[in-house]
Amino acid sequence: MRKQVGPRTLLLTFGVLLTAWFGCGRPEETAGAKRYELRGTIVSFDKNQRQVIVAHEEVPGLMEAMTMPFTLKEESAYEVMQPGAKIQATLAVSGERSWLENPIITVAVPDSSPVATSSTLREPVIGEEVSDFSLVNQDGRRVSLEDYRGRAFALTFIYTRCPLPDQCPLMSENFAAVNRELAKDPALAQKTRLLSVTVDPGYDTPKVLRSYGAAHTGEFSEERFERWQFATGDPEEVRRLAEGFGLSYTRDKDQVIHSLRTAVIAPDGRLYKLYRGNEWKPAELLADLRALAAGPDKAHNADKAGKATGADKKAEP
Repeated sequence: MRKQVGPRTLLLTFGVLLTAWFGCGRPEETAGAKRYELRGTIVSFDKNQRQVIVAHEEVPGLMEAMTMPFTLKEESAYEVMQPGAKIQATLAVSGERSWLENPIITVAVPDSSPVATSSTLREPVIGEEVSDFSLVNQDGRRVSLEDYRGRAFALTFIYTRCPLPDQCPLMSENFAAVNRELAKDPALAQKTRLLSVTVDPGYDTPKVLRSYGAAHTGEFSEERFERWQFATGDPEEVRRLAEGFGLSYTRDKDQVIHSLRTAVIAPDGRLYKLYRGNEWKPAELLADLRALAAGPDKAHNADKAGKATGADKKAEP
């Protein structure tokens, strides 16, 4: 039997509909995008990072039912969200970007219900020493923080089965772009490294990561992984490392619901910069590595200039 919808539910739904009509994406962002209807239940959300995690039904022609994070830019929609609320929206996919638009949110919970807005994980402080780790790379060899001492390196988190183009695939494409630039500058390449760590260690074995990594570098069987490594490891060790950078993730069937973090670490093992989300560009990461490779003084000046111009991206997808 269908339950009767109360006045509060109708009011909140109508309010978000108005937001959808007047707050759609920019023309350059929406042109040429493929669109799919998405229905599901809100699991959690983060207004500051403009991200909502949805346990959605099957999206015909795109993916099976699962729980995934999505970008939703209509800020006023977050004012009426509650975990457990129903959401109906259009999922737009354009190249390496995806987002939700035209949201219809139906909330039928008491005003006193708690709202889950963000992770409670501690965020690392710039300048603090990164905890050592023990992982296994794509060749089955041990990898630790000590292996990177004396070099600047960038670390990001991915998993090979990630289905959304603006999540792990974008992180890997960005790292691939940086890797190509490092290949053009042997002096810089000697002083810097890249590391991608999977948050799906049960599936992403060294063999899987070797294939995934070689495909992204374009070297395939010739890839020696001298500049860019891929690592897996004990699930608890991977989680400890990820949470140390403020990254949270949970499993849902074959998928991993996760946030995004990319860290730049100085040659002395201290955190130099932390990019939250997917808004950063390869040129920014390359500039960080160049600054650190040039020495502490230049790195300090570059960091001050970057913060002054808003280079330190903090938006979550």
